[in-house]
Amino acid sequence: MYIRGYSISYSIIYSSRLLKYRCINKDDCPNYMTPQVKMAIGGIEGMLLLWDIGLIILVSTVFAFFARVFRQPLILAYVLAGIVIGPFGPFPLITNKDIITTLAELGITFLLFMVGLELDIKRLKDVGKVSAGCGLGQIIITFIFGFLLASLLGFSQLESFYIAFALTISSTMIVVKLLSDKGELYTLHGKIVLGTLLIQDVVTIMALAILATLDVFSVSSFFVSILTGFGLVFIAIVSGRFILPPFLRFAAESVELLFLTALAWCFVFSAFSYLAFSHLLGLDATSLLTVGAFLAGVSLASFPYNLEIVGRIRSLKDFFATIFFVSLGMQVPLQIPLIQPVLIFSLFVLIGTPLIMMTISSLFGYGKRTSLLTALSLAQISEFSFILATEGISLGHISSDVFSLIIWIALVTITVSSYFIIHSDQIYTRLLPSLKIFEKISKGRELEGIPKKSERHVIVFGCHRMGSVIIKTLQDMKRDFLVVDINPEIIKSLMEQRIPSIYGDMGDIEILERINLRDADVVISTIPHLNDNLLMIKETRKRNPDALIIITASNTDNALTLYNAGADYVILPNMLGGERVSEFLRDYMFSKEEFKSIKKKHILQLENQRRLELLTSYEPSFLGVLERKFNHNRGGKL
Repeated sequence: MYIRGYSISYSIIYSSRLLKYRCINKDDCPNYMTPQVKMAIGGIEGMLLLWDIGLIILVSTVFAFFARVFRQPLILAYVLAGIVIGPFGPFPLITNKDIITTLAELGITFLLFMVGLELDIKRLKDVGKVSAGCGLGQIIITFIFGFLLASLLGFSQLESFYIAFALTISSTMIVVKLLSDKGELYTLHGKIVLGTLLIQDVVTIMALAILATLDVFSVSSFFVSILTGFGLVFIAIVSGRFILPPFLRFAAESVELLFLTALAWCFVFSAFSYLAFSHLLGLDATSLLTVGAFLAGVSLASFPYNLEIVGRIRSLKDFFATIFFVSLGMQVPLQIPLIQPVLIFSLFVLIGTPLIMMTISSLFGYGKRTSLLTALSLAQISEFSFILATEGISLGHISSDVFSLIIWIALVTITVSSYFIIHSDQIYTRLLPSLKIFEKISKGRELEGIPKKSERHVIVFGCHRMGSVIIKTLQDMKRDFLVVDINPEIIKSLMEQRIPSIYGDMGDIEILERINLRDADVVISTIPHLNDNLLMIKETRKRNPDALIIITASNTDNALTLYNAGADYVILPNMLGGERVSEFLRDYMFSKEEFKSIKKKHILQLENQRRLELLTSYEPSFLGVLERKFNHNRGGKL
């Protein structure tokens, strides 16, 4: 009975292999097994799979402890664990290539689904233009240079195509994980990075769709491929807007049902993508299930329930991340057949890609810090590069040496770029003197409206939600003030409204020298970045010891550090919100009319905030029209 239970699961795997080898009957298939053989080995393979997963978790835990002790990225620990216990390592405890491939595909499929869940397109709309420019510009430039480089190193045109495209796309999975761990996923540079990655992933889906046409090109097959790729993206968007909402609203009443519905959608769209690629394009697209899983996650990301789903599957995310990176390490041969190309291509990705990204983001008006942090986050190749290489081997387009080359480039760039992201602030500080050339490229220096002379004024760093409320209060008090912000769209909007402002980064010493800290009465920072706030406190106290300094912190440890550094008051948003509610309860608990008045004022504040966010998403030439339209509509309601 035990063997029979496993033979059922094995027969499913076996049936899929029959389809893979296009077997019509048992005589046509070289890997055919009789039912008796399948029953005999079904239970054994099932136990081996469980054993291998347990071994992976055990060994990766040991390596993770060492990584923690030596303060190294956990990703590096997982990859090294895979190298050690894989078929090419010193202790080949797992040698079955089918099991390794299955584990890798399982891990990457679930990981990309979870990554897709965190890519809420609505939250990226304010960086849509720069994301599209960075994504498309970087793909085109990197592909051209990568193709020329591969050709110069002696690869064929078809192999050069695969290598060049593998170098152009960055890892959504790695970047989302590391930025999320640092709490920078939805900072300005984080949103630009996510938007760029989304553009790259969509282009990659198009590229995967045309792989089958590379051997014998025809116009009809090319258009079918492009339509298939666009069709999958379109169906994911449409289903997310019109098909899924009623099911998710019903399922949201139960967290467990919502979780199961999300997983079911992942499997349904993955299967749909597999059928689209395999039947329409003739690709042997088992590994392309991951494309469907990623799109399924993106289609769910804009729903208000995605936080509950992400919360439920967070532990699964860590589990499958471990499985994937260990499986990646198992596929890395210790003997590098193409060591020189590995080093050259890795350096191209680690140095060339950041330079390209910095140049493009500077052309869009973003400053040194935002441009550099964006560029450092994209200095690796993608998990989609593995899928591209896998399909290239199955189609006979590339050799096993080229596949190993791409795996080694991924290993080197993912490992090194993890250090780039984790230590990005320190890298920025070290490279700051060398980044002045990008100021000449950037149009951001023109974005300033500083009064010629100002005394006893207030300087506000950061003009988003909290900052906009502070600015409104200062306007009501008729106080002179200056706004400093790193988002050029916000500065454009403020200049259009004739509000004194300057585009710049609080962590840039040159900006601090230009904003007249010496004559400021009050300096307010709404940006909860510890190192930048410490620098600002130091420079302000050096020039103006009597200034009142109000700072924002993200946690109590940072707040105490800022107090010790010389801050007069530290804002903790969560604690401040609790204090404000306590005041409401003490003053107005038994007065419903007062609450109605407070409610009306709060609605007006929210409308003004929405107006500011809306205006900053458009070009300055449209600001006046939008402003008049908004005020007219609100006046009609009042």
